[in-house]
Amino acid sequence: MSRKLIAQRTQDLDHAADYRSWREIALELDRLEGGDAWKQDDTSDDYDYLLIRERLTELRRLRQAGDARQLAFDLYEGLHGNLGNISSPLLYGGARVGTKRLIEEYIAEVTRCLDFVCAGDFADFGFEEKIQFFKRTAIAFGRSALLLSGGGTLGMFHLGVIKALHAESLLPRVISGSSAGSIIAGTVGTRVDSELDALFEPGGLNLDAFQALGLREALRGGAMMDGAQLERCLEANIGDQSFVEAFDHSKRIVCVTVSPAEPHQQGRLLNYLTAPHVMLRRAVLASCAVPGVFPPVMLQARNYEGQIVPYMPGKRWVDGTISSDLPMLRIARLHNVNHYIVSQTNPHIVPFMAQIDRQQQGRRGLAPLAAELVKSGGSGALSLARKHLDPYASGRVLGKIDNVVRQRYSGDINIYPRSTPRRILRTFSNPAPEDIQRYVRSGERATWPKLERIRNQTRISRAFEDCLRLLKGREHELLQQRGRPSVRRAAR
Repeated sequence: MSRKLIAQRTQDLDHAADYRSWREIALELDRLEGGDAWKQDDTSDDYDYLLIRERLTELRRLRQAGDARQLAFDLYEGLHGNLGNISSPLLYGGARVGTKRLIEEYIAEVTRCLDFVCAGDFADFGFEEKIQFFKRTAIAFGRSALLLSGGGTLGMFHLGVIKALHAESLLPRVISGSSAGSIIAGTVGTRVDSELDALFEPGGLNLDAFQALGLREALRGGAMMDGAQLERCLEANIGDQSFVEAFDHSKRIVCVTVSPAEPHQQGRLLNYLTAPHVMLRRAVLASCAVPGVFPPVMLQARNYEGQIVPYMPGKRWVDGTISSDLPMLRIARLHNVNHYIVSQTNPHIVPFMAQIDRQQQGRRGLAPLAAELVKSGGSGALSLARKHLDPYASGRVLGKIDNVVRQRYSGDINIYPRSTPRRILRTFSNPAPEDIQRYVRSGERATWPKLERIRNQTRISRAFEDCLRLLKGREHELLQQRGRPSVRRAAR
């Protein structure tokens, strides 16, 4: 009976209408399949449960004793996102929902301690010390970012990922996009939370981006699609905001990657720090300019008088995935990010994502080894070929291919669609409204099994952001009461 019930509930899981229903069924399956018993058992070879148990006991004791100074000292000295290996993917394979109860209790206690220190008034731990503690510890701990890959029309899958994260208040403030992913990142980055829900409704997003050119125009311009049509689509979705204007409105940090169309240039990560006055719409247009499909793009920026003018007018930019589909290193340096949630829809990468996930979970096999050998061998062969070819012709083309081969396409948590030939064949076609809803649904459903892991692994960094926001507001009020002018610094 139990086996039959498990089979039935597994089918029900595949047809759940929303995350709440999915989670209830998954929790029931955890009870039936033994996942609950696994979660209740603290012991495991995959993490240092003795260390976590000891830390949990000590933090709880200090909080209950009201010893804010010692508590802050212990948190500053010992807080780490992967303390005792608690972020290991192996610890999210024993149950459908969540992980070891000990880990969840530890994370919950850390956030309670942060809230306690933030909200309380302590005679021996003043406000200035409190501000300093939260700023320094937050920098040491780091935070998460959502990275949206390229993938043409397949990139509409990202919209479902955004919807699922937004519904659970788990959407990171740092969002990066390349090519198709930049469309979604730019659209979300120009909206506050209350404006997001409309995007997920039918007609909420203008995706009439592809308009084929005639043969003569295509041969003359070197591109099959009309760039002006794509720009009209982006203008409808993103509007006329610069990166810094979008940040001031939404408080989201939007990053867009672009690649150079000419030699002697490097790919760039554009955001409100590196290119504050560049027009977000034009950056996205450049990031979507797949060579041979759309023409290269000149960026634009708002000048001191507020006029839109050319930005580096002698340079043209193309598809961001060529130089950096997932710009992890640059985002880490600029925005203190050390944890990456990746939504991956590149058609040449998606077929391997399940193998990458299995490898992260410690399941070995020939497929991951073969993929790594092909990658390393292919890159070596390309590097050798580049040395013996004209650097301004074939060598430059091989250089771009080499960049694509060398890149890392996965993060700490990976979300990806089921690859189908039908979807790949429609990579550069305008999706019908019903197609968009299917992509959104696919993105949601692929995200649901990862939500509790995302919730656990981002909970402490989200607590830091909330506490710093409250403390900065209180600092502003205190300065006003003292009659001193305050400078409202933008959040990092």
